[in-house]
Amino acid sequence: MKFDLPRRDFLRQGVVAAALPLLIPSQVLSSDDQPAANDRLGLAVIGCGRRGFNYLDCGLPPRIRVVAACDVHRGRAAAVARRVGISDKDITQDYRQVLDRKDVDAVMIATPEHWHALIAIAACQAGKHVYVEKPMTMCVVEGRRMVEAARKYQRIVQVGSQQRSTVPNRDGCALVRSGAIGHVKQVIGPNLNSPWIVDLPAEPVPAELDWDVWCGPSPLLPYHANLFECEGNPGWMESRDFSTGNMGNWGGHAFDQVQWALGMDASGPVKVLVDGPPLDLPRYTTPESRDRGWQLCRRPSLAFEYANGTRFELSTGAISGAIFIGEKGKVEIRRGSVHSNPKDLIENVQLPDGPSYTVAHINNWLDSINSKKPPVADVEAGHRTATIFHLGNIGRRLGRNLNWDPAAEKFVGDDEANQLLDRPRRKGYELPEKV
Repeated sequence: MKFDLPRRDFLRQGVVAAALPLLIPSQVLSSDDQPAANDRLGLAVIGCGRRGFNYLDCGLPPRIRVVAACDVHRGRAAAVARRVGISDKDITQDYRQVLDRKDVDAVMIATPEHWHALIAIAACQAGKHVYVEKPMTMCVVEGRRMVEAARKYQRIVQVGSQQRSTVPNRDGCALVRSGAIGHVKQVIGPNLNSPWIVDLPAEPVPAELDWDVWCGPSPLLPYHANLFECEGNPGWMESRDFSTGNMGNWGGHAFDQVQWALGMDASGPVKVLVDGPPLDLPRYTTPESRDRGWQLCRRPSLAFEYANGTRFELSTGAISGAIFIGEKGKVEIRRGSVHSNPKDLIENVQLPDGPSYTVAHINNWLDSINSKKPPVADVEAGHRTATIFHLGNIGRRLGRNLNWDPAAEKFVGDDEANQLLDRPRRKGYELPEKV
């Protein structure tokens, strides 16, 4: 279904990006630093689990008012509603009801990643701006559709790669792009695991949960409390049916820093280099620690090569960043920190981790909605970052080197690999061929 709603940009400028204001209930009156309700962006939170609730813990900027809470687990949606002071009528288990509301100007999507593409595309069609968590997609085709939807409906789509709104990360990536260390010969990133098969026995479905819809476009697996949790034993984040594994989870941060620093926000590598046989996926049939899967699914070893000869290896880099080795020096970027050799290339700083990263990133999104300029983690950049971990997961699955055309977004001369750029979906949850 497509929607044709007018654009509604109610934002004010001047909010400091790193500030941590408390969430303001919708009934608060206007003051110098607190816009009136009608001057604030009407926001719906879609996905009210750990990350969705974390937005509230961080303290959403005062130019936002939450008007709706949506989750397939009604109890989770109700918890968010109580937190922000909205009524039961503003709770729903169906995201389409949120998109029908004229008082919803934007949505924040914090569902598991297998739902991101369908909701984000529908939100753009409904005239809503979108903040979507990383990992952005489950496959390459989903990412391109999301970009197409954002551009066609002129919506601002920010991907939740919040390290782009952190000063040391921004400055470190800019330093590498500027050529301060010369041509980057080698990049060392973290070796992250691909997802595996999670096949836990059935348990009774909680009364407040619509499990069929939770599974959505993915296979309808039996409900199990561990699978329902993000980080269970194992959780959905390790299941190939619902996730891209830590390749997407932490790769959504680390690989994003690589793409940004190399100036590849609209492109990517041209080769996937695989060292080892195809990954033999483990199968979890009973609750068990994730450790076994983490170890087994970090192989075969992977590297990527860019057209200019830069080699990006997944090995001993920091989980949230990478080491850039150039002709004139080295720069290491981690979450909230940047270090260089020689030391005088950049001030070596380390910021404490905290909610300010997320708040700054949300503020950047709001500024972009107001200015109509691309946000720092625009949907195209998010798609290109996601493409790298999709390529890596495909390379591990096939166990062979692959040639990639980043312009056509196809593998060169490899029909089997190209079949893996999309994924099957259940009837009723199909991806639109055209947005």
